[in-house]
Amino acid sequence: MRDPQTERILRHWHDAVPNDRIAHLVKDASRAFVRALQCRLARHDVPCGHWTFLRILWESDGLTQRELSAEAGVMEPTTHVALNAMERLGYIRRRRLAANRRNVYVHLTPKGRALKAKLVPLAQEVNEVGVDGIDAADIATVRRVLIAIIDNLAKNDTAADGNALKQRSRASAQ
Repeated sequence: MRDPQTERILRHWHDAVPNDRIAHLVKDASRAFVRALQCRLARHDVPCGHWTFLRILWESDGLTQRELSAEAGVMEPTTHVALNAMERLGYIRRRRLAANRRNVYVHLTPKGRALKAKLVPLAQEVNEVGVDGIDAADIATVRRVLIAIIDNLAKNDTAADGNALKQRSRASAQ
């Protein structure tokens, strides 16, 4: 039996607004992926918020705390709180270099590195469940379309940032 929230979302998409905006559909799909991963991570006592940082560090260990925040797309105070907890759990350690005491570098510990072998298969499982029964060609199309959407929105952000800068310049010149 599915939980009531899932049933509500499914009814929404199938009955109420089958032609609603793509942004809403992507948001609900993303929530479903996150919820499925969260349940699996919880079995290993790993909060979903730590997953993002672990994933980044598995690929780029030794980033500064600021770089890690930017890569994760979260504010630095959020990163700081998560890293405090991850340090207490023994997943990471933070260091400052003698040459540059301002930057805080984040490094995985052996315990944090070892989580990759346990947790990555869980994320792969969630992806497999999510695309179960969907034709490979359709999955490839979804990937292309989502990447195009991300690219379009990134270009638009850049253009919007440029326009905002021009407007501020004009306003300050007056």
